[in-house]
Amino acid sequence: MPQPTSQPGPPPTSQPAPGEAPLGRLLRLMAELRDPACGCAWDVAQTFASIVPYTLEEAYEVADAIERGDLEDLREELGDLLLQVVFHARMAEEAGAFGFDDVAGTIADKLVRRHPHVFDGRGRLLPDAERPRDPAEIERLWSAIKAQERAARGEGARAQAPLAGIARALPALARAEKISRRAAGYGFDWPDAASVVAKVREETDEVAEALAAGAPEAVAEEIGDLLFAVANLARHAGVDPEEALRRGNAKFERRFGAMAERLGREGRSLPDCDLATMEAAWAAVKREEGGLGGGTAG
Repeated sequence: MPQPTSQPGPPPTSQPAPGEAPLGRLLRLMAELRDPACGCAWDVAQTFASIVPYTLEEAYEVADAIERGDLEDLREELGDLLLQVVFHARMAEEAGAFGFDDVAGTIADKLVRRHPHVFDGRGRLLPDAERPRDPAEIERLWSAIKAQERAARGEGARAQAPLAGIARALPALARAEKISRRAAGYGFDWPDAASVVAKVREETDEVAEALAAGAPEAVAEEIGDLLFAVANLARHAGVDPEEALRRGNAKFERRFGAMAERLGREGRSLPDCDLATMEAAWAAVKREEGGLGGGTAG
């Protein structure tokens, strides 16, 4: 197992050493920040678990920069996300488990293993004529290889269960899409998007029934069923549900801010306005944007 390396020679510096590659400098700086004697007390105190929220946050900030089409910001956010990988790898190296090179090597090997339609058994590129071009065929091949990997890693039937290996740490909406996609791979699926729309309506009616019955536990369960059906609808429509919800959030934020500004120009503030006044301003904002209809949520 790799062991933490010492820092021989002169005292470390935050500046690049002659000929030092950017990635090498980043790895060195992380090691220095984690040094118990002369590093940063906050960095030294962190654990795998304590920085998980930061890792997730940085991934979402990458997605946000892409959504906004801001490549300058994307460069910075990708660096922040890379730092999280370096941070985790450094802590693992300190524990004698693995290092950054092991992480990079593992994913490189996995890429070759999961692309037998691109690389041969020795990792060499296959001739163009031997490569499948049908995306559906490639996805089936990818899924089969992942299933083989899950079976090889697991012990007993649990690892080979049809829905095994879908990360529980995923956002619930994204995990719902993956669960439904896996089930669809076994043929357990609606025939088309219209059928899922009918299911969404059915689940909405069941939420209304639970609300009318005054049953909080049933309401929570039925709302969960409704959200799962919506995730299925997004999959059938070829829409990423997480991305769709992010866009919906952004649209609501934009329109709510515009509504507040519109009321402000009229000398009114949100706390002083009743719902009807806010609804009227909201509808005006939607008309200016070219949106259809009214209502607080649309």
